[in-house]
Amino acid sequence: MLKKIIEEIKNFEGVIRKREIKEVVNIINFIDSDYEFDIIVDYGDDAAVIGIDGKNAILLAADGIWGKLLEADPWWAGYCSVLVNCKDIAAMGGKSIGMTNILSIKDKETCKMVLKGVKDGVKKFGVPMVGGHTHPDAQCNVLDVAITGIAKRDKILRSDNAKVGDRIIFAYDLDGRLYDKFPLNWDTTTMKSKKIVRAQMDVLIDIAENNLANSCKDISNPGAIGTLGMLLEVSKKGGVVDLLKIPKPDNIDLKHWLKVYPGSGYVLTARKENVNEIKKLFEDVGMTAEDCGEIIKDRKLYLKYKDEKDIVFDFEKEYISGC
Repeated sequence: MLKKIIEEIKNFEGVIRKREIKEVVNIINFIDSDYEFDIIVDYGDDAAVIGIDGKNAILLAADGIWGKLLEADPWWAGYCSVLVNCKDIAAMGGKSIGMTNILSIKDKETCKMVLKGVKDGVKKFGVPMVGGHTHPDAQCNVLDVAITGIAKRDKILRSDNAKVGDRIIFAYDLDGRLYDKFPLNWDTTTMKSKKIVRAQMDVLIDIAENNLANSCKDISNPGAIGTLGMLLEVSKKGGVVDLLKIPKPDNIDLKHWLKVYPGSGYVLTARKENVNEIKKLFEDVGMTAEDCGEIIKDRKLYLKYKDEKDIVFDFEKEYISGC
């Protein structure tokens, strides 16, 4: 069973698509240049962080919506363009303040549905779409959204700060459903109030400002294990995860769940003494968090399933994003 799970994760399109990031970063990495503001976090995290004074920082992120998703359901693609960007800022312990977009239009009816989804997402998450750019004569329909957030510069939840001995915590909102037109998505927000949806993002601010976690990442298209792998990659660490401890809806197969984009889902690492407080904070906003493993020095990610244990990623020999 474990070998089949590992094979599916390693060959999952959501993981494989991340490999090209390395080539892009190698070409456009200008970090050695002279800038007026401090670049605190750059490539490899959910958002870049730029210090603007001694106390505050701005967070910058962008997401291009997967073409398969846009084709399957234009409204859902528009809605998710807001959701995924807000979650990236939340995962850093930040507060989203505004978005811009680039919209390429081939089919006006598709465009209308995308924009209806964007509008509904803005209403749900409370982050305004304040501008952008439109290509009215494009050869295909494409939606890209960028977001800006704010945070205290010394209270950022980073991906590259996992410590040896940290516990690995997976947190999910399990009260949801697989989206019928795109079953790799777990919808937990369309049926919930604005208050709950926004509280599930703000909980990360509480975790960051109280120094409860060392690292955090929004579970995204690579799924639970792929996302943890990216966190370990930039932290230059390894980990051991018990798959049966990862929170999961009862009616979904484990192999499928590990590949799902969960909408409201995060992986964090924290000192053992902080785990219960983190679990309580998530519980207070309707999410389930569990201690599922440990950060280790050896740069390999091991998975455990019942009596089996094996390596899914060996970062001495391979990479996910190369950051």
